[in-house]
Amino acid sequence: METTLVFGASLKPNRYSNMAIKRLQEKNVPTVAYGLKAGLVHSIQITTNLAEIPKIDVVTLYINPSRQKEFYQDIINLEPRKVIFNPGTENPEFYELLKVHGIEVQVACTLVLLATNQY
Repeated sequence: METTLVFGASLKPNRYSNMAIKRLQEKNVPTVAYGLKAGLVHSIQITTNLAEIPKIDVVTLYINPSRQKEFYQDIINLEPRKVIFNPGTENPEFYELLKVHGIEVQVACTLVLLATNQY
């Protein structure tokens, strides 16, 4: 099964990234998380060091477009198969960069995809 990176993971239970980690685990999707603050969310360790991220297949983004720019190259270097842009993260400039590198772009809500068995 494909490993998913929750990028922009939050320790706060009311945040969508936090909910996504929980739902991914419930669906038995191998999950890793990157965020600004290290900690444990639903037994998944949030790392603050991108060098610690293992090979991943999917990145699901939870950071707004103005903050994404500093991570463009880091995400491209992870060589995911696909990047999911959740509501509020839409970024046409980044879509184009990803496509140039052969990375699929999906504009969707990870929580909805999981709830409707489309993930």
